[in-house]
Amino acid sequence: MKHVQKQLKVSERRACKVIEQPRSSQRYQVQRRDGERDLVARMLELVKQHPRYGYRFVWALLREEGFKINRKRVYRLWRQQGLKVPVKRHKKRRLGTCENGIVRQRATHRDHVWAWDFVHDRTGDGRPLKWLSIVDEYTRECLALEVRRSFKSSDVIEVLRELILIRGTPGHIRSDNGPEFIAHAIVAWMNNARIGTLYIEPGSPWQNGYAESFHSRVRDELLDSELFTCLTEARMLSTQWRLEYNHRRPHSSLGYVAPAVFAASLAGPPVGASPLPPSRPAKQREAILS
Repeated sequence: MKHVQKQLKVSERRACKVIEQPRSSQRYQVQRRDGERDLVARMLELVKQHPRYGYRFVWALLREEGFKINRKRVYRLWRQQGLKVPVKRHKKRRLGTCENGIVRQRATHRDHVWAWDFVHDRTGDGRPLKWLSIVDEYTRECLALEVRRSFKSSDVIEVLRELILIRGTPGHIRSDNGPEFIAHAIVAWMNNARIGTLYIEPGSPWQNGYAESFHSRVRDELLDSELFTCLTEARMLSTQWRLEYNHRRPHSSLGYVAPAVFAASLAGPPVGASPLPPSRPAKQREAILS
């Protein structure tokens, strides 16, 4: 009202008459309730003591202490003071370390180190697709490329169990700190199977470079080239691509032969083989292929 009077240079009576506002409403003075200062002070003390309590819990505590106050009033004072319950942050388990990267823990023979990871895409209707890949780091073979809508720890164990029945037990499995890989069920199962775990340092995908390189090929040659209409089609095309990758696609780090061809040329994993320096694997492969 004062703004209207100042802009139009009219009296309060004239301004109230034009905008149909009772003059009595302009002369009302807000009166602070008795004891409200003490009420706010006690409310702030309770919030400090119980930071996870909301205004309803604080109202209940105030009622127990003898304050005659309703919940709406507590809510109003709560908002005036700018109070809110802080967002709860869940602690994440971090099992990885840089010591488990591909440089310091290098695969020295077939089935010595497997690498697994997930890659994501969608079907034509927008529903999610999730691929679990398992790669032998020494032979570069794609041992599994399973696609589902989602994976739980039990699903990952099922894929790994079927693969071990066919391939045998690996020495180690390298992965990031994804929830499917660090789940208690998977860690316990791998310990019982006597499979070593190599969790890379969080935020360091280059330490799982074989899996990342493989996924770049999957993304470029399969996911970005095909439009999946359903889960069944995604499974069929993934199987075809995996067979093509293993048996026909040349691999540059293997002297431009397919991973399955290179694996077949190996005499078998040496027992108790010691790690090789970075320059040896490539030379050893050239000698085998020649």
